[in-house]
Amino acid sequence: MSGGSDYLFDGPDKGPLFIFAHGAGGPMDSPFMETFAQGLGNKGIRVARFEFPYMAKRRSTGKKRPPDRAPVLQSTWRTVITGLGGPECLVIGGKSMGGRIASMVAAELQAEGTPVRGLACLGYPFHAAGRSDMVRIDHFAGFETPALILQGARDSMGWYDEVSQYPLPPSVGFHWLDDGDHDLKPRVLSGRTMRQNHDEAIDALAAFILGLG
Repeated sequence: MSGGSDYLFDGPDKGPLFIFAHGAGGPMDSPFMETFAQGLGNKGIRVARFEFPYMAKRRSTGKKRPPDRAPVLQSTWRTVITGLGGPECLVIGGKSMGGRIASMVAAELQAEGTPVRGLACLGYPFHAAGRSDMVRIDHFAGFETPALILQGARDSMGWYDEVSQYPLPPSVGFHWLDDGDHDLKPRVLSGRTMRQNHDEAIDALAAFILGLG
């Protein structure tokens, strides 16, 4: 792993570039983020991680802060995309909130005629826990950018039986992780381990990114 003033990089210098954003509660170097960045890097994908302003302030002050408002998060994503080469050469995505905001930016860029190469979301927050009446998919209407959502089958923010009924476009594919929660972690009684689910998700995500050409 290498770092600059704004980014952490994993993987080869010449690999396809995936920009990977953190979720609402954890920084860019959380164990989840480290596992996926390093796993993808080992498969020949260059991964860039960054932090939203509120998380960067938390790092510098040590004080927890709530996430920035959506316009700030989206503006940060756009700055990162521009700084790392522009949308046409990038796959963007993230964990939970980071992936959701990436999907909103991807929809905007598509509408502007400058789409990203692909979108990948890990644990997409289709709704807040316990609020399945407020689904966050409006921006997917007409979405044509290739996308992959890696989702735990029992994710409290969008589990299999719910999400399979949503009117999502054919460009949005899924890879379901058996018995996984919002972090893709299964219960012990399932016979699966978190390592198995994470390894399976890394394999599926790497295949998606490399398959975009």
